[in-house]
Amino acid sequence: MKKLILTILILAIASVTALAQPSTTTNSTKTTSTSTSKSRGPVFRPTKDQIKQVQQMLKDKKLYNGTPSGKYDDDTRTGIKSFQKDNGLSQTGTLNRATLEKFGVALTDAQKAIPVNPNSFASADSGKTSKSKTSSSDAPKRPAPFRASKDQISAAQKILRDGKMLTGGEDGKLDDATRDALKKYQEANKLNATGGLNAATLDKMGIALSDAQKANVAAQAAYDAAKKN
Repeated sequence: MKKLILTILILAIASVTALAQPSTTTNSTKTTSTSTSKSRGPVFRPTKDQIKQVQQMLKDKKLYNGTPSGKYDDDTRTGIKSFQKDNGLSQTGTLNRATLEKFGVALTDAQKAIPVNPNSFASADSGKTSKSKTSSSDAPKRPAPFRASKDQISAAQKILRDGKMLTGGEDGKLDDATRDALKKYQEANKLNATGGLNAATLDKMGIALSDAQKANVAAQAAYDAAKKN
């Protein structure tokens, strides 16, 4: 009788131990999964306004035929890919930081905190043609996007106000109202109506460029010439 009772106790203890083990394994798996998810960095996402600005620029470049809505669609992605191809960027069809900067679209503070992904740029050997076999060390490097200073934006806003194209203030910020006014000015002066304050628009307005901006324009011209060759 004692042997029977002892056997039953041993079996009961073994059962309790077996039931407790899966719980430990599950908790360990959840802990590992949570720690892995926390290690991921922030994801770069464009705002609705930025997508809308890009759609208008693509439309001006005849790369998009839709209505600027601020929403991704197949036509928008196709237009972005064409722009990326022409500007030495990886043809993802998405608006990453490098693409937005190439468009000249201002970033939010949160987006500025996310570094540019090196994979956003097309590799030197992505186009395997006879022209691309030229030594990369001899080819000019892609210049940084042209940026107008706050003083230049303020000066441009004054000119736009004097021309009755802008009703806002001269705060030196490239907001939507200023971009719309710039488009009107650019269209009136037979410039590419991008809504951005590029070198051609500043020159037309009689606003002087800084030495760094002049160097940027020269570098861009050299880069564009090299691409054609």
